Amino acid sequence: RSELLLQAFRDCRPDIVIVEAFPFGRRQMRFELLPLIEAIDATSPRPLLATSVRDILQERVKPGRNEETVDLINRHFDLVMVHGDPAFATIDKTFPLAGAIRTEVTYTGLVAAPPSPATSERFDVLVSVGGGAAGKSLVSSTIAAARNANNGWKWCLITGPNLPKDEFDAIAHDATPGLSIFRFREDFASLLTGARLSASQAGYNTVCDVLRAGCRSLLVPFAAGGETEQTVRALMLEELGLATVLMENDLTPEGLAQAIEQALVGPTPSAHRLDLEGARHSAQILRERYRTWSLKVRPGFGKVYDQTDDGF
Repeated sequence: RSELLLQAFRDCRPDIVIVEAFPFGRRQMRFELLPLIEAIDATSPRPLLATSVRDILQERVKPGRNEETVDLINRHFDLVMVHGDPAFATIDKTFPLAGAIRTEVTYTGLVAAPPSPATSERFDVLVSVGGGAAGKSLVSSTIAAARNANNGWKWCLITGPNLPKDEFDAIAHDATPGLSIFRFREDFASLLTGARLSASQAGYNTVCDVLRAGCRSLLVPFAAGGETEQTVRALMLEELGLATVLMENDLTPEGLAQAIEQALVGPTPSAHRLDLEGARHSAQILRERYRTWSLKVRPGFGKVYDQTDDGF
């Protein structure tokens, strides 16, 4: 893998290299990323090196990890792109040594997909379980809550593709009337536009989809194995009035039903002002920083850039 990556770098001769998460995360990829960074530093003219991170980082509990991250950033990276809205979360909220970073840190806004077309399908409660591997409790609690409900609601459960086929077949066969069960829906973002309430975990992409759709949201953050990112995100959204939170430890059919009732009487978050245009802003930021960078490492390049202002 390391040699393939280095060969791709040599063949491509990129002007910009963007690394996802590392060194804030993806430590398991050090064996291939550190040689790439060394190759970048040895290249002339040297490409601009950026790291691309989400707005909320996983808490690091092992001593020295944060210090090592800051050292790598300051020695090798030219830009830290944080894919979030600073009005919601700044990097110092979840990275305690943010003040020691000397490299430029910039905020792109949340990277949400473009608005989806409105759907004609209407559900009172739309439950999604992401990939599915970590959401079995949410699946079982949803099925039981829908079975016990006595209100004529229409429920939709998207289990995710990782639920074993035999388990999916069993719950689909025994589904109560009023509950539609799917393994996957390509039009998930569109379905949100027709839902009174979305119930999901608190992953970055799902939260962005919900914020884009503007529907009410119940978040059940994944917290097993010491994971902190989803819990922090969910609680911060709840503090802003953009979600209701149900912790994993409280996830039972009764607890889920009660949380759904609570969320449905809360305010609709459609009027939020969080920046969801992170993809477009990321491109603009890279273009601007590359222009400045090129003037340093490639004198005279700015004139060429001005003639091709629609791209790199």
